[in-house]
Amino acid sequence: MRRTTYHHGALRDALMAACLRLLESEGLAAVSLRRVAREAGVSTGAPYHHFPDRSALLSALSVQGFQLLAGELSAARAAAPDPLAALTALASAYVGFSRDHPAHFRLMFRPELSQPEKHPDATVAGDAAFAVLTDTIAECVAAGALPERGAETLAVTFWALAHGLASLWLDGQLAKRSDQLGTSADELVAEILRTFAALATPAPG
Repeated sequence: MRRTTYHHGALRDALMAACLRLLESEGLAAVSLRRVAREAGVSTGAPYHHFPDRSALLSALSVQGFQLLAGELSAARAAAPDPLAALTALASAYVGFSRDHPAHFRLMFRPELSQPEKHPDATVAGDAAFAVLTDTIAECVAAGALPERGAETLAVTFWALAHGLASLWLDGQLAKRSDQLGTSADELVAEILRTFAALATPAPG
């Protein structure tokens, strides 16, 4: 059944939801404005009221993904008992986000698709999500849990670790390796993060 009427804001949301369904079920190659319109049950011209081209739609989804990620990171940070624990919680939340939002995650880090030079909102949203990590690093430094020297590099290192684990999870490699080690993917991620946090923490004295 075709849905021919949406109010202005609902049409945009419906198109984005339809695009996500296509990404999850058929992959990026299936996404075109015409196909998204058909999936949403609207006329082929309807998407152009909100998205002038495919990259604008993909960029909007990237922004949405980064906003969702920032929200989950902020929640993980707020629930942690101290800044160092928050740092580990952020990495865990990042991996969890990739598992729960695979279509968003795969798109968010593909600038050749979202074209941030044309749609800078995706870059702004990505920077806001990354700021949750850098702010947590700063809190760790202020609490004496991490050294001030190299704090910016450490933030990128933690991001790289979390992103690598997330990518391995999505590709099925983490589950494969955890089976070989006689554990679960969740436990393997937790152990890796605990080990890294211990290595990054300066020795007392």
